[in-house]
Amino acid sequence: MAKKTSKKTTKKTASKAAGRAASGPSRSKQSYKAGDAKGKDLVIVESPSKAKTINKYLGADYVVLASIGHVRDLPSKNPKGVKAPVPGVDIERRFTPSYEVLSGKEQVIKDLKRAAKDATESGGKVWFATDLDREGEAIAWHLAEELGINAREAKRVVFTAITKSEIARAFGAPNAIDVDKVNAQQARRILDRIVGYQVSPLLWKKVARGLSAGRVQSVAVRLVVEREREIRAFVPDESWSITGYFAMDGAKSSALGASFRDYLAKTDDKGKTPTVKAINAWLSEHRSIRAELVEVGGKPFDPKLEIDEIIGKADDLTRDGIEARLQRAEAAFASADAHDLTPVVTRAAELAGLIEIESSVDEDAEGKGPAHWRRSIAGVAGDNATYSVKSVETKRTSSRPAPPFITSTLQQAASSRLGFGAQRTMRAAQSLYEGVNIPGEGPVGLITYMRTDSTNLSGDALSMAREHIQKTYGEKYLPEKPNFFKSSNKDAQEAHEAIRPTDAARTPESVAKHLKNDEAKLYRLIWERFVACQMTPAQWDSTAVLLEGGVHPKTPVVFRATGRTLVFDGFYRVSGVPTAGDELVLPKLTEGDATALFHLDPRQRFSSAPPRYTEAGLIKMLESEGIGRPSTYASIISVIQDRKYVEQLERSFHATDLGEVVTDKLLEAFPNLMDVGYTREMESELDKIEEDHLDWIDMLQRFYGPFKETLAAAEENLTHAKAEVRPAPEEYRCEKCDASLVYRFGKNGRFLSCSRYPDCDYACPCDRRGRPQKAEFVNVRCPKTGRPMTRRTGRFGPFLTTVLEDGESQDVGIILNLDKKGHVTAPSPPPLETDLPCPTCEAPLNLRDGVRGPWLGCSRFPKCRGRGKWAELDDKKKEQLEKQLAAHMAEHPIPIIETLDGDPLTDDKGKPRQNAPTIDQLVLEEDPRESAGSRETQTANA
Repeated sequence: MAKKTSKKTTKKTASKAAGRAASGPSRSKQSYKAGDAKGKDLVIVESPSKAKTINKYLGADYVVLASIGHVRDLPSKNPKGVKAPVPGVDIERRFTPSYEVLSGKEQVIKDLKRAAKDATESGGKVWFATDLDREGEAIAWHLAEELGINAREAKRVVFTAITKSEIARAFGAPNAIDVDKVNAQQARRILDRIVGYQVSPLLWKKVARGLSAGRVQSVAVRLVVEREREIRAFVPDESWSITGYFAMDGAKSSALGASFRDYLAKTDDKGKTPTVKAINAWLSEHRSIRAELVEVGGKPFDPKLEIDEIIGKADDLTRDGIEARLQRAEAAFASADAHDLTPVVTRAAELAGLIEIESSVDEDAEGKGPAHWRRSIAGVAGDNATYSVKSVETKRTSSRPAPPFITSTLQQAASSRLGFGAQRTMRAAQSLYEGVNIPGEGPVGLITYMRTDSTNLSGDALSMAREHIQKTYGEKYLPEKPNFFKSSNKDAQEAHEAIRPTDAARTPESVAKHLKNDEAKLYRLIWERFVACQMTPAQWDSTAVLLEGGVHPKTPVVFRATGRTLVFDGFYRVSGVPTAGDELVLPKLTEGDATALFHLDPRQRFSSAPPRYTEAGLIKMLESEGIGRPSTYASIISVIQDRKYVEQLERSFHATDLGEVVTDKLLEAFPNLMDVGYTREMESELDKIEEDHLDWIDMLQRFYGPFKETLAAAEENLTHAKAEVRPAPEEYRCEKCDASLVYRFGKNGRFLSCSRYPDCDYACPCDRRGRPQKAEFVNVRCPKTGRPMTRRTGRFGPFLTTVLEDGESQDVGIILNLDKKGHVTAPSPPPLETDLPCPTCEAPLNLRDGVRGPWLGCSRFPKCRGRGKWAELDDKKKEQLEKQLAAHMAEHPIPIIETLDGDPLTDDKGKPRQNAPTIDQLVLEEDPRESAGSRETQTANA
């Protein structure tokens, strides 16, 4: 059962609570007026917006207050004099946790205690109506602990939707706080705390300061890193297709050929050629069809090169293994004649009717394996080939609607269809769940609870959907029986419901004007999926046509054309028809009909590398592998980006050098912890604590013993990342001494260094592919030296630095930061050191002038984050320090950052000027010092 824990109320900054730090969009402070709860029941929820919605249904006999998320958590650091490996967890005493009230929540707890006392002393009850998942149960338990209420005697109510009927049902059948669910949450929190606090320091010693590891986040990074390496090791297969275009009217075929070629060559004002939809429309207009060559002389036509049969499978995804594989591919396709499929394809094209054939081959330096040689075969369709319809086969097929949303599929759909990130999706969903203000009705909860892995729908929900479908769309759109869906996750909690609207009659159109833009878009997505999932399937007529003929009757060729026509839209009536217009509509054909070839297109094709994970794809992978749970997907995605282990480029995740190095080190040290199967098993163990009464302390002990031994071995044996050196390609040479270069790892990731280091100190940044990156000059003048500046990228993103001469110290120049929009900002003036001691470490406090006025911070930041209390200083001391600060600021004014021509980029406060160009607009194509020298020479010669 949940342990009694030591309770410490502290005013020091505590760590962020696991899970949601605050529930819902509202973060407004609330205050309790003494006596308000007398003679009433007290209901405690997480957020003010949820409190407002619930209060509407409960009425005047209840007072509803919000905890504003978690109120207690494990402390972020040990008390003075205590050296425990994991703050807040006494590992030696069976993992006993010590919780403390979160900084800023002291008044919340005080108000809730006063309200609970007023309610209970006057005969009222205290109800805990926090969310229905583990985090919500844990919040309820922590609140009960603080209020002195026994968890097994507490009035705990849960509901999947904030509606009048759901609230009435929940308050009519309260339960005790689910201690098993609380224990599962405690076990996860302590497990994550152990890994984070004991593995992260190892990374500080073996990779770089400030890094972090996480039980789940590190495995998620591993997935991205492994996909990155699969892409790096990928060498494509080669295949060929021959597409034929046939006219139903043979007399027009010769004219159609020229007309079609002209049409394909057309471009729009953006330089784009016709789309598939446009080509299909052209073919339909000219009673023509497109078909693929599938058979030559009675044998399947499928010319291909499978690369693994030539160079072996990609079993070794280490850097050495990938390099060896790419070298084998390069050797296998060193000659344009190697593994050439064009003779086979050319012969097939001739038999199909292609004449005046020309073939060419171009070398692609970037292409790997067969893609190193780009081949083409072209010609015109001759009139010596005849074709007729060999067979026509039409089948009626159906498409069933998708299940209603669960957390992961909602995040995936919002990502792919709306471009929302997981955090953005969950913020909008939280608002829709907790309640939005509808004029005349007040706050209304529009959707059910948004953290769920169940596709289950209640009987009321099914009846509501069916009634709406029958009334709005008619009988033919309503199936005989409701549609039921099996959850893809075997561990799904079927007692929960899928994400759905609370009232199907509230159409997206009827509520849109009352919602914020994101909320309206997400509500439409949820509403459409819910209603569509209870509608009839869509019906298609799928047709396959075989055309037989060619040049030689003894060696016939066969083309296959396919198309489908929507016969009945079914659930598409609500969700919309996918790929509308991309389907080829075939003309009416019968066996024996003559057709005429007017265009042939042989085309070399290459298989695609595995796609990089998008947010939607990574969430899908996490779910399928059993990593994390609905409540954690968004935070996992956020954390791995915040830590700079992965970055999003064009909505796809790329592993950074830092992410790869950290993953390699963790795999070397903790193969079990980094194993996907092991992580899945740990998630299953946590589920068993909640559902099967598994002892959570025994579970932690089984984990910690082997983990402690592995950690000790890693401390002893793991080498430092900076000690590892790899040779760079021979063509990369040191610009100072012409020696070979090597790859090293530094605080900003991988870079190129002279192999003679430390005798030669040449170093150069490199791009993702390991190629040297030359300095990128920008049109910004260094305010300290007057020299040009260059753009560089570090662990925390791009910045500008002064161009230094050989042998000059970094102190000569200056670093300028960029804001989120890419504008240059001026450096802040240095802080004023005072004679006041830091309350945490006793080092001198620095005085700065902030947006809200003067403030005091430790001079040892970031090693110490102690803060002084300006408001508590006496007036005389304040006046003295303010005078010193004013003199200090006058001595160190904020510089105005300018372009090389003297145009100001920042204002006198160091902020970007209005309409200032971004750094991308300030990039120069050449070293401005060279161009300036060239201009001076030209002037002198003149």
